[in-house]
Amino acid sequence: MNTQIPVASVKQSIVVDAPIDRAFRVFTEGFGSFKPPSHNLLAVPIAETIFETRVGGYIYDRGTDGSECRWARVLAYEPPDRLLMSWDISPRWQIETDLEKTSEWEVRFTAETDNRTRVDLEHRHLERHGQGWEGVRDGVEGDRGWPLYLRRFADLFPRAA
Repeated sequence: MNTQIPVASVKQSIVVDAPIDRAFRVFTEGFGSFKPPSHNLLAVPIAETIFETRVGGYIYDRGTDGSECRWARVLAYEPPDRLLMSWDISPRWQIETDLEKTSEWEVRFTAETDNRTRVDLEHRHLERHGQGWEGVRDGVEGDRGWPLYLRRFADLFPRAA
């Protein structure tokens, strides 16, 4: 009997033309500049996306009416090398309030040269979301998920000639 075990993590990487400190800073302080505005759980358009740069902080969207959607918690903040956040969005693409049913995503920054940084993102423990977790995996792995975020992030850095 051949039983296939589904993959419960997603890995993506990109290289940007920036020193590691700058890549880390732009990723955290500028998160809203590359997060697609259409990725919105609020009932109104997003006015801004905030990444609180500390353990215990949140990543959240603030709507044009002042409402907020806290969709990730900062679990590790280790500049300029590593970030670890929760993913507090359910398979129904709504906020998950049961913290036992949240996954996590880690971002590692590795200097390849003084002016080039590799950014590795792993979204793991997707099975924690319970029934329908495969939809979360497919969403974050697909063209409108982490690959889109990383492409938009890389576009913030001009290519070296």
